[in-house]
Amino acid sequence: MKSRFYFIIFFVLGGVEGYSQRQITPVNFSKVTVKDFFWKPRIEKVHSATLPVCMTYTEDSTARIRNFENAARRTGQHKGIYFDDSDVYKVIEGIAYTLKTTPDKALEAKTDGWIDKIAAAQLPDGYLNTFYTLKGLEKRWSDMEKHEDYCLGHLIEGAVAYYDATGKRKLLDVSIRFANHFDSTFRLQNRPWVTGHQELELALVKLYHTTQNDRYLKLADWLIEQRGKGHGRGQIWTDKHFDGARYCQDDVPVREMTDIKGHAVRAMYLYTGMADVAAETGDQGYTQALERVWADVVERNMYITGGIGSSTKNEGFTVDYDLPNESAYCETCASVGMVFWNQRMNLYSGEAKYVDVLERSLYNGALAGVQLTGNLFFYVNPLASFGLHHRKPWYGTACCPSNVSRLMPSVGGYIYNTSKDALWVNLYVGSETEVQIANHKVKFAQKTNYPWSGEVELKASPDSSKADFAVKLRIPAWCDKYTLEVNGKPISAPKAEKGYITVNRTWAKNDVLKLRMDMPVKIIAADPRVKANIGKRAIQRGPLVYCIEEQDNRHLDYDQIVLSKTTQFSTSFEPALLGGVATIKAQNGKDNFTLIPYYSWDNRQPGRMKVWIDWQEKK
Repeated sequence: MKSRFYFIIFFVLGGVEGYSQRQITPVNFSKVTVKDFFWKPRIEKVHSATLPVCMTYTEDSTARIRNFENAARRTGQHKGIYFDDSDVYKVIEGIAYTLKTTPDKALEAKTDGWIDKIAAAQLPDGYLNTFYTLKGLEKRWSDMEKHEDYCLGHLIEGAVAYYDATGKRKLLDVSIRFANHFDSTFRLQNRPWVTGHQELELALVKLYHTTQNDRYLKLADWLIEQRGKGHGRGQIWTDKHFDGARYCQDDVPVREMTDIKGHAVRAMYLYTGMADVAAETGDQGYTQALERVWADVVERNMYITGGIGSSTKNEGFTVDYDLPNESAYCETCASVGMVFWNQRMNLYSGEAKYVDVLERSLYNGALAGVQLTGNLFFYVNPLASFGLHHRKPWYGTACCPSNVSRLMPSVGGYIYNTSKDALWVNLYVGSETEVQIANHKVKFAQKTNYPWSGEVELKASPDSSKADFAVKLRIPAWCDKYTLEVNGKPISAPKAEKGYITVNRTWAKNDVLKLRMDMPVKIIAADPRVKANIGKRAIQRGPLVYCIEEQDNRHLDYDQIVLSKTTQFSTSFEPALLGGVATIKAQNGKDNFTLIPYYSWDNRQPGRMKVWIDWQEKK
């Protein structure tokens, strides 16, 4: 099968009349039980390690919670950065996802205490921001860069998640009052506002889903339409350190966007919000712009790991094909954003290519951002290291640890989609779910050893003896050969469309669908316009990008390790290594070297690492 992916290197939807365009819906993570040996331990680590370290730094080691206490008293100092409120809200979101799958009364009680302090800090008019409450309310809404709207967005996301997990409305009501304040201040007054750090747009669509109040969908759409019209005011637009309006994607109206630019995380959140709005309204101007920009990202500005953003200077993009390895920025939050955006692109289009990128970013770019122990984090994810780049428990700008805390426990929400008469299987993760398809309740149980093996078993159990519906299985872009069978009988020519194969039949209880995907080791060449990778190759197996660490190859001269057409590969699973990984042994005559999954590097003794390896032409 021809690969579709070209490496450059290589509570309710709708409910409002006039909307409800979305035909494909993700199965909420809370309705998916992850039993997978690869993902379940990582989700459990969030509960046991990631959230505790995030909460310690939020409450004890920094002033984030004290800022809310001071704001509630309307006196005292604000300590930290002006956007620190957002980290509290993201941690609450991570807590909510964890509580949904792993009830913890002590954790919930602690969070309720935080929420009481947040609510006490809210002003009577609905405004809530500890920086301006303590620094001077007369300056609020004066600088569009100062993240007041960004903090509101994360407040909404945390509040919606906590309401969904616990049924408690207190934080949700706080977020609604703040959202109403913002809407009354700007949209309803026709007063221009550009979000200097996008995030509010996508959060408002979540609030719309939860409340069924189209006020929030209209506000999200209005904010997106504000961009590129000269309304920007504040540090981004005046400080030479920034790249003006390009930095926050405010240089052209969104419908005229053609390429990626500026700050990577801001871009991801904007595009996610645009895709969310388009999925509800059917706005083709948004979708066409997003498709143009997506092609520019994937074909000219994305690393093989799914990471984006090559420049530390602007935490984002420079020019096409500028993809250095040692100095790669590749912020963890940007990979998380790629997961968000590509999921939304898939939902409105039904195209598997977006999940291909989601998977690449999830298994490589985002997963590398957290130590296997769950309590240390990367902010930046280079593709080569001289041994001095290591994970830390926290950062002054702490967006990455808190983003990890909310991504990992919600992974179940990216596995399945449903449409009127079909289940869409996007990710191959051992799991169980029950969904409504074609007027039937159907239980599905997925078993797999992915990403180490390409074999997948999916058992269907409808609520009646027979049920007619379709199962759509994504064939990943890395997969060139596969077989398919139902109840042991091969299906020779399944219908293939948009990267999915469809099995449409009358299903009975315990029918078993088996997909077997060949998972060979592949040598990947960069686009020749990527100067950093001229004369180099990378190794990939299945969805995983591999790298070499000095620690595994001390018997060789690290700088002399090469790949060639005659290199032979063998794969073995090593359960005691790095939490259990499949290693790749490469052999060039007498020289043998070992590769490990990129996500697992820097989990042992310090040493050098590289993804792109020198290539030696041999006849």
